[in-house]
Amino acid sequence: MKPEQLLSGLEPLMLDSHLGGSDTNPQGTAWHVGNYLTSMDRALLLFDFDATGSLLNGNTNFLAAVGYTREEAQALRHDMLCDSMDEGKGTGSGEQVWARLRRGQHFSGTCRYRKKDGSFLWIEATYLPLTDDAGDIARVSVISRKSIADAERQEEIRLLMLGINETGNAVAVSGCDGRIVYVNDGFQRMLGFSRGDALHQDLGELLSGGRPDGGTREELHRRVACREGYHKDVLVYDRGGKPLWVSVMANSVFDERGTLVNIVDVLTDITPTKVHEVLQRRVLQAMVNEASVVEVMNMVCREVERLAPEVAASVVRVDDAGLLRPLAAPSLPQAYSDALEGVAIGPQVGACGTSAFLGRPVIVPDIATDPLWDDYRHLPLPEEYKACWSSPIKSSDGRVIGTFAFYFRERRLPDDFHHRLVDVCVYLCALALEREEARARIRQLAFYDELTGLPNRNLLLAQAEQAIARAEPERKRVAVLFLDLDRFKQVNDTLGHPIGDALLRDVAQRLRRLARATDIVGRLSGDEFVMLMPEFEHGRLTAAAEHILVALAQPFSVGGITLNPSVSIGISVFPENGRDMDTLLRHADMAMYQAKTAGRNRISFFSAEMNRQAQERLALEAALRDALEAKALRLHYQPQVGLKNGSLYGVEALARWRHPTLGDISPARFVPLAEECGLIGDLGDWALREACSQLAIWRNNGLRVPSVSVNLSATNFHNLNLPRMIAATLAEFGLAPADLMLEITEGVVLDATAGTLRTIAELHRLGVRLSMDDFGTGYSSLGHLRRLIVDELKLDRSFVQGLESDDAARALTSAVIRIGESLSLPVVAEGVENEEQRRFLIEQGCAAGQGFLFSPPLPAGDLEEWLRARG
Repeated sequence: MKPEQLLSGLEPLMLDSHLGGSDTNPQGTAWHVGNYLTSMDRALLLFDFDATGSLLNGNTNFLAAVGYTREEAQALRHDMLCDSMDEGKGTGSGEQVWARLRRGQHFSGTCRYRKKDGSFLWIEATYLPLTDDAGDIARVSVISRKSIADAERQEEIRLLMLGINETGNAVAVSGCDGRIVYVNDGFQRMLGFSRGDALHQDLGELLSGGRPDGGTREELHRRVACREGYHKDVLVYDRGGKPLWVSVMANSVFDERGTLVNIVDVLTDITPTKVHEVLQRRVLQAMVNEASVVEVMNMVCREVERLAPEVAASVVRVDDAGLLRPLAAPSLPQAYSDALEGVAIGPQVGACGTSAFLGRPVIVPDIATDPLWDDYRHLPLPEEYKACWSSPIKSSDGRVIGTFAFYFRERRLPDDFHHRLVDVCVYLCALALEREEARARIRQLAFYDELTGLPNRNLLLAQAEQAIARAEPERKRVAVLFLDLDRFKQVNDTLGHPIGDALLRDVAQRLRRLARATDIVGRLSGDEFVMLMPEFEHGRLTAAAEHILVALAQPFSVGGITLNPSVSIGISVFPENGRDMDTLLRHADMAMYQAKTAGRNRISFFSAEMNRQAQERLALEAALRDALEAKALRLHYQPQVGLKNGSLYGVEALARWRHPTLGDISPARFVPLAEECGLIGDLGDWALREACSQLAIWRNNGLRVPSVSVNLSATNFHNLNLPRMIAATLAEFGLAPADLMLEITEGVVLDATAGTLRTIAELHRLGVRLSMDDFGTGYSSLGHLRRLIVDELKLDRSFVQGLESDDAARALTSAVIRIGESLSLPVVAEGVENEEQRRFLIEQGCAAGQGFLFSPPLPAGDLEEWLRARG
């Protein structure tokens, strides 16, 4: 039956519904229509909603099409089912169409319905508004059939789904609320979660493995705020709790109004690469730093146990006499290691002794019953270790020099992840155990880039300094070429890391072929390479650089993909542009960025202008040193005002510098300079003492200033004497510890080492208060609040400035204030400039504010007048 015929058949009923229903049926003619729809042709989808959009009825065909049972359908609404309605005049929203239906107008067009499993169903539907006896819309009945283009759509969807499901990646699609609405087959293969497990779950929650630290959850939540896309390596946990490293590429989907609709996440399993990278980097660094073999082995075991908490790891050395010598087992009792000391390897000496004897892995899924453990099971079983897997550690010549073992607290076999971990650990343990006899290999790993085989930064700088030292007495010149691949990040992001790595290897090979015997080629990091050219002829330097440009621009093919790479090259020359490699490298880097700015794929020499800027910086640094020594800097003070009653909450001390010839120099210029040239510690110490002195002066003059806030850098907090120095300063000026508020900058948060944390704890015990500056931006996060003892949060001015027009700024501001309330911490808003901002902050419960609405930063004398004027 066609919809037109169905409409024709319903006309008498529709007409009757306007005239009034039967006296015997108080529900009116609309009820008859509903029953009529339910019993209609089963080839059609027939269903109806009440006037509010709640689903009332649906035939079996409709329920089967959307995938819900009749009981489940009782809770459905139209806006939950349908997200697109098009009658040929452009797609309209369900809300717009529903408003028409309430006015008695019908709708016919193509609709997109969301099925229970998250997929979509395209239908052609006619919506009929039906009235009750009073003439009000009682329900809306819908008659639908498959869309004319349904076959093409379904085939297109089938092919699309085939491609998505056959990929090796896990794909998840979330709604604007962050809840998953779709996952592909690869999601289940990689992570073990079925669609039923994943649907309606938050991706970060689902993949956090229930860990209380929330690291995975917080990291994945960050992707929601990335409108330009998100790409990061994240440690997640599968359905069984096993950790996996995945490369997460997330893209947000917005509708035509710019509203977030969906987030599409593509997860690539990079566990083998990441585990190898993390473990190898840490082990090799420890060996380069001359850590003992015991320290290295304990670090390996701890790293493994962090990645796989279900295992206890151990490393046992086998000496030349074939005796076991335990090296590391941080989670096993010391008595266990003591019992193995000096035991001879053999065919039935537990898992480790047998593995060493046989020279192959030995897996024992049940220690209690395996005969290999007859003489030794009294060691692990009381500690509830029920399974063990031991692998031999072999030297480069094939000798067994140790064993690496996993112990489990349940009867089981190792899984794929354990195999990957052991492969890496056995290799690294072999390196550590062969340190003395494999010095050359260690040097290779320490001084050469593993991916390309080129010298790394350390070796490159050492060789460069030698080349410069040879050139200087002979008055020869040395050129430093800094090469950076153009748009390399795009290659990694779109084609994947394997393609990017292959490109880097190819570039390295081409540079080797281009280099002369006297040239030095190295890889700094990422896509940055350096070529050092001693004894060059000046007239040929440009030609040589252009030759490199041309050679590296040749097409490169890998995996059936052809790339057309290009590089930007910056050049500096010894001795004109610097007399040491650090300077030459920095200048070449500046020139390279100039080449990129000019359009990429070109050459730029370090110029006089660049040199002028560098000289200007050096001059400013010298002037800053002189200003600090001469106490030529001044503090200005900006009042912090209670937002509700206007009372003085405190003042913040802000450094100002007026140079006799350069005039006023912005703190945004000289504070970063002080950090770069090592003066920031002196600047902080000066500001602290100056602010305390001024507070004492105000107090002696009868002014009630509650406290003064001073910004200190990470360098100040590295000073172990900081608490004693502050205590002495406060005592000198007769101040109480609570009179001083130290503002913790982002640098302190980022560098919150054990020493820094101890310093902060000492200051807290002293009674000095701490404020988290610029909270809500950068890296200043909730995670740092857990580690740092603070008494106040400062809301960054960037949020306050957007309060009038930016919903996100208002939401974030409210969130920061709520966080402060939940932690009983007052919040001080920076940059308050108008009454509208102040009113909003008061409504949200913000304690205090500072900004030009109240006063700009003032010299001490002017602030005193400001205070007296306020009474």
